[in-house]
Amino acid sequence: MKSYGQYCPIAKAVEVLGERWSLLVMRELLIGSTHFNDIARGLPGISRSLLSKRLRQLTAAGMVERVDGAYALTPAGAELQQFVFGLGDWAARWILNDPEPDELDPDLLMWWGHIRLDTASLPDRRVVLEFRFRDERRRYWIVVEDVGCSVCLHDPGFGVDAVVTTDLLTLHQLWHGRDSWTVAQREDRVSFWGTPAIVRRLPEVLTLRTLADLATTDDPPGAPRLVP
Repeated sequence: MKSYGQYCPIAKAVEVLGERWSLLVMRELLIGSTHFNDIARGLPGISRSLLSKRLRQLTAAGMVERVDGAYALTPAGAELQQFVFGLGDWAARWILNDPEPDELDPDLLMWWGHIRLDTASLPDRRVVLEFRFRDERRRYWIVVEDVGCSVCLHDPGFGVDAVVTTDLLTLHQLWHGRDSWTVAQREDRVSFWGTPAIVRRLPEVLTLRTLADLATTDDPPGAPRLVP
């Protein structure tokens, strides 16, 4: 980005972070993505060449570093957490409306969701959740294991513990805190069936952890995975 020619900390910050996609790359790093492919999966609209360029720029600016073949935040990059998540909180309060039709991306929705599930109340064993959308032919599976959660685009071959049936708009609204699980269930916009002990816990499990909580989690590095 061309310099603003101002000796001002805000101007200097925008010169580093104001390029298209830069803040979203930082978002992915702040929530725990450390490998190029995982960062790319959280940013489906960016080309791989542009993502490489942005990572190089952020590295040159001292926000990111390479460690054992992965990307890691420097202390300067980690300090952006409050700013980036605060910007998200502000947008959620003032400018976030329901998603447009072209923003209803099931792959991205499931990728984001599986990273942020609150699995603490689930049994200490593998748990498989299947997601069926009334307006999307594809099905998705989230596999919860000790090493973290994986989202699968094809049947992983394990027994399914619970099935969630809904539509894309409803799940977007629920996972962005714009709707209530109780209301959605009462209006039959979402339904659960499966193992009773798991089904009872689903509203708690599917109420996503905040980004701030996610950034300080003790989950193993690189735990989120997308299995084709």
